[in-house]
Amino acid sequence: MGSDEVRIAVLGAGSWGTVFANVIADAADQARVEDPGGPAVEVVLWGRRSSVVDAVNETSQNPDYFPGIALNPRLRATADAAEALSRADVVVLAVPSQSLRANLVQWRAHLRDDAVIVSLMKGVELGTLLRVSEIIAEVLKFPEERIAVVSGPNLAREIAERQPATAVVACPREETAVRLQTLFRAPYFRPYTSTDLVGVEIGGAMKNVIGLAVGVAEGMGLGDNTKASLITRGLAERRVSR
Repeated sequence: MGSDEVRIAVLGAGSWGTVFANVIADAADQARVEDPGGPAVEVVLWGRRSSVVDAVNETSQNPDYFPGIALNPRLRATADAAEALSRADVVVLAVPSQSLRANLVQWRAHLRDDAVIVSLMKGVELGTLLRVSEIIAEVLKFPEERIAVVSGPNLAREIAERQPATAVVACPREETAVRLQTLFRAPYFRPYTSTDLVGVEIGGAMKNVIGLAVGVAEGMGLGDNTKASLITRGLAERRVSR
């Protein structure tokens, strides 16, 4: 990553991609207040739909996901993936995990050789059972020290409203995790770091399974005892799986 300017591309203008791009933009503003001489940060959000891209650029909103919520005006959007990836030091992936492989094949020609790839996705690939970081490494031929994941108990709308939240940035190379932590730390968003990329990925995927089970219990009209039991046993199974 350059010392004078950092360009971050967020690929995916859905709810979580939009929110995370906004977090990075807010983090950049805060960093400039704390250190006016620090590196300038440019944030570019890529989306497939021109209507979303135009709305972000013209109104600083994503009306499809967060109507009425203002995004950071420094956030710029584009429907051109090559433009978003041009000169990007950090590339944040926020697309559906099952379409990731096909997207990476299209994008890899536009990536810088020294870019850091950050996954916001959870789950495993159907058929191969590969984790997202493994798909990235396989398709892009990137070493693991340039692949990171972000995971946490995060609800996109609450973070869009700038309510306090935390997450974990995991990368086998601690220096990279710490650098990303600095880039992603906004006044209301506190990232922690870990070198256990595998554990964070599996934990994030299993958390979703537990969440679905709790949602089913809620839909069945069951009470807090049942939901607490599901969470407790889910955490116990997660420890055994490690």
